Amino acid sequence: MGGCSSEREVSLASGKNVLQALTDAGYQTFAIDVTRDLRALIAALEKQKPDVVFNALHGKYGEDGCIQGMLDFMGLPYTHSGRLASAMAMNKIMAKRIYRMSGLPVANERIVTKEQILAGDILPYPFVLKPISDGSSVGVFIFDKASGKKPFEDEEYPYADQDLILAEEYIPGRELTAAVMDGKPLGLLEIIASKDFYNYKAKYSQGGAEHIVPTDIPAEDQAEIMRIAAEAHKALGCRGISRSDFRYDDTRPGQKPRCVILETNTQPGMTSLSLVPDIARNVGYSYQDIVVWMVENAACTP
Repeated sequence: MGGCSSEREVSLASGKNVLQALTDAGYQTFAIDVTRDLRALIAALEKQKPDVVFNALHGKYGEDGCIQGMLDFMGLPYTHSGRLASAMAMNKIMAKRIYRMSGLPVANERIVTKEQILAGDILPYPFVLKPISDGSSVGVFIFDKASGKKPFEDEEYPYADQDLILAEEYIPGRELTAAVMDGKPLGLLEIIASKDFYNYKAKYSQGGAEHIVPTDIPAEDQAEIMRIAAEAHKALGCRGISRSDFRYDDTRPGQKPRCVILETNTQPGMTSLSLVPDIARNVGYSYQDIVVWMVENAACTP
């Protein structure tokens, strides 16, 4: 747990909860706070000789295939997806290509540079800007109308100068997320942020968002969204538990609601405010149940 990404604090919170659940379930457990010192990580693993590694890391190096490749090399079984699925899912552009190849509905997008963003050469309003390989809504900005100013005009540019940025059309409506466990849909949840949108603060602050499960979306649409989530899990080659995020536009009178998949999280958060535990509880699984299931189904990438 921990790590050196922008999601370090979230990972520490997830790891603390997972550690307690596994200890309560009777496992012999220990925690490693991962830093940039790779030698220290390898030394700790070689000293402790775990049977299984529960990977509660989030973001860069922990969720993108890097740590998975190291554990594969060491022959240590670990939870969640393997190195290739992790790398593809973490890269939003690659994931969208996989979705399209699988016939899954996605939002229109464009990859843009700093120069294009500051020049206002992006997409028609409204649109969203987001990093290609970050999670937890880090660096996500919604531009909902032309105000006469270009994005970030008279403001500090929020991304690294050399980074390519994903611009997507903004889909109005509702925020949904669907969990998949062992390749099968686990459930669907609606997120209602208390203000603005479901950003980093809303995700990890008490009262930042309301989780609605079960939802009041028509049963046939719920089934279709969960089918798409399971298909995304399969197309990316995920294992264990994944969670895919969606936009569901039911704002157009007389028209069929539009649904698009935004991304797939191969290592969903396991904090006290996280989504997968709420989805699991709604179908009869306790927090400890799903943590134990992930440990008992840990593996190395073939």
